[in-house]
Amino acid sequence: MSYELDPGQALIARHPIFDSQQRVIAYELNYHRDTNLGDMMAMDPDASSSSEVILSTYTSISDQGEVKRVPAFLPVPLEMINSGTMPKLPAKQVVLMISAPAGRHTECASALQQILKDGYRVTLEIGTYTPDLEPLLKLANIVKLDVSLMQEAELKTRVRELQPHKVTLLASNIQSIEQLEHCIDAGFKLFEGSFLSRPKVIKGRRVSANQVTLMQLIQELQKPNTKPEALEELIIRDPVLTYKLLRIVNSAAYSLVRKVESIAEAVVLLGMDQVRKWATLIAMTNQDNKPEELSRALLIRGRMCELIAEGEKRPNAGSYFMTGMMSGLHVMLDIDQQTMLEQVPLGDDIKAAIANHEGDMGRILEQATAYESGDWEKLPADFNVTLFESAYRNSLHWAKESMQAMYE
Repeated sequence: MSYELDPGQALIARHPIFDSQQRVIAYELNYHRDTNLGDMMAMDPDASSSSEVILSTYTSISDQGEVKRVPAFLPVPLEMINSGTMPKLPAKQVVLMISAPAGRHTECASALQQILKDGYRVTLEIGTYTPDLEPLLKLANIVKLDVSLMQEAELKTRVRELQPHKVTLLASNIQSIEQLEHCIDAGFKLFEGSFLSRPKVIKGRRVSANQVTLMQLIQELQKPNTKPEALEELIIRDPVLTYKLLRIVNSAAYSLVRKVESIAEAVVLLGMDQVRKWATLIAMTNQDNKPEELSRALLIRGRMCELIAEGEKRPNAGSYFMTGMMSGLHVMLDIDQQTMLEQVPLGDDIKAAIANHEGDMGRILEQATAYESGDWEKLPADFNVTLFESAYRNSLHWAKESMQAMYE
């Protein structure tokens, strides 16, 4: 990559760590290889204050209407600990992750002992269990294993090998819901991977009857000439959607001079773009059988696409928001993406962007997805680092506030 990072432009992406109920219990923070951890955590003379700001930004979420902070799993190079150059971090908010490099176990044990002495919790990342790892396993709180290539029998074998060490087992790089279920059955307690972005597809499945209203609403929201009355007729079929939308419209955020009592009136006062965004957001997040993190991730992606489009001065930035949100709708519906695009009434430009990353909407969707995944090497060498970093960080904050607004 040819770009250079300035202080304050550190590339950071967060990845959820789940319990067996698919509830977020922590985020792993990945940062770009060119980012200096010390500089990232101490961007002003008050290092502790700066690290708190970073951690708060990337680990604060609205969970079932309650704003809370979850711990950050932070990868730290072995050399940084041994050299004494690791920045001081709030020990209650972070879990330090150390890889166990082959042939350097004595050095690694020394680093783990120092971390524990300083009051931190430790995650040890290993490739596979071998007896020479035992001195390290005695020190670790959590052991992280890449399970992407493991079959069900091997998962159970790995758990049996590690059980005597009384460590919490984290299954990493889980790539499907089925594999997640195998890891739970085997005895892992924490889970991380891309499984949330893949639907549990049932062959031949179509959009169910109770999702018809959502589909019709999306269709009506896409029409540039839709009338407030037509939109209201669809929204009021769903009492929860109606209640939440009116509550948000009447919140302090809009400072309206009088209370809005009808959806049609809300459309007139706020404009179609605002109502379109909120109605879509509420309708998509009102899926009780899906983990809240899925809704959160789609909100972040949609908002990030919109902010990048605004930063690039693209027309109709709201369509970019819709593209980002709809890119994961098939997971909400447990159908494959092609079936979703055939059944859901979206504009042809949005469908092309989602299916093949065509046009500016497709390009921005592809780049935003790469950024949020921490796949920065997939971005063009001349991408606008400042815009993308700001868009991602602001999208995290926006998603938290939006989800909170729907519960207040």
